[in-house]
Amino acid sequence: MQNMNGKTALGLDNNVGALVCYLNICLPIGLIYSIIVLVTDKTNKLPRFHAFQSLLLTGALLIIGIVFGIVMGIFTVATKSPILGFGFNGIFSLVVIGLSIFMAIKAYQGDLFKLPVIGDMADKWSN
Repeated sequence: MQNMNGKTALGLDNNVGALVCYLNICLPIGLIYSIIVLVTDKTNKLPRFHAFQSLLLTGALLIIGIVFGIVMGIFTVATKSPILGFGFNGIFSLVVIGLSIFMAIKAYQGDLFKLPVIGDMADKWSN
């Protein structure tokens, strides 16, 4: 039984609940809310899909950030110049913020926008 309209288990509209899943920019609100959605809401496809996709995206970005940080740290030590590392770190941060905002807008519009690889996993797991 899939419920694409109505309210989430916490009383939010489905599209607002889906949007909240991507609020990981400054605070872990999206992470906490995504876990709550997965535990409490078993019938609303939209928030469940975006909760799974948000968690997978957060995990992927965390791993990419760690690997990127290690590589930039080695590069900085090897070249004795932190400027390039700071520049790449800033660009990566802007990409993460832009992706979070884009996904939040898509979620608010009620779109089941799938990111490559993790979108299919989130779709399968949210049924």
